[in-house]
This record gives sequence, C-alpha cells and structure tokens, in this order.
Amino acid sequence: MYMVMYVCDDAGRLNEVLDALCAAGVTGATIVESTGMHRQRARRKRLHLRFPFEGSDDPQMKDNLTLFIIVSDESVVEVCIGAIERVVGDLDNPNNGILAAWPLSIVKGLRLGTCQTCAGQEGAAP
Repeated sequence: MYMVMYVCDDAGRLNEVLDALCAAGVTGATIVESTGMHRQRARRKRLHLRFPFEGSDDPQMKDNLTLFIIVSDESVVEVCIGAIERVVGDLDNPNNGILAAWPLSIVKGLRLGTCQTCAGQEGAAP
C-alpha cells in the first residue's frame, strides 16, 4: 500500500481532479483544507506596523486543499499522477500543486473497491 498526498494549489479545480481520479479507478480520498508556510507568513504581515493584516483577495493567498489517497501499489500511484496532471498540468511547473507518495507498512480499515459515486459514470473504471 502507498499513501499519495496531493496539495491542490487551485481549489477551484478540486472537482475536476476528483472526477479524474475516480475515472482512473481511485475509490476514495480524504480532503483537508491546508495552508503553506509562505502563505501563512504573508498573512502575518503588519499593516501600519500596528494592526495585523488578516485577509486578502489575492488568489495567491487562498488556502490549499490537500488530498490523501491510499492506493494498492506503486503502479496506482503513477495512475494518480497521470490523472491529476491531465487536469492541472505538469506538476513540475509552478502553481500546479505538490505531490508526494510513500509506502505504508500498516493499513487497517481500508476497503478497496468500486467508487460508489463514480459507478455508472461514463469513463469510470470497473
């Protein structure tokens, strides 16, 4: 088993990413709202040196969404990478997100199978 962690830099593409993963046969993911060190430090800048600057309409300051996906083997990790890159573009390019994967030694409670939300959708894996 492997853990795939994908930090989605553009939250507006989340549903497209999830649809692509589902079509590729991924049966589940946990989604967590997250922020990076750069964005958090930028939020702490002081306005007029007295008042904290809490908000911004700058899209670069919006939070991320982090997906955690457990898959059966390294070949499925590659499938996940391909599905995500078809939506967001090459992950080696800036602002497309960050992906990491690592082997898991213990996994309990996971049921691999057909994605129920994708069942019957065109292009969904059996």
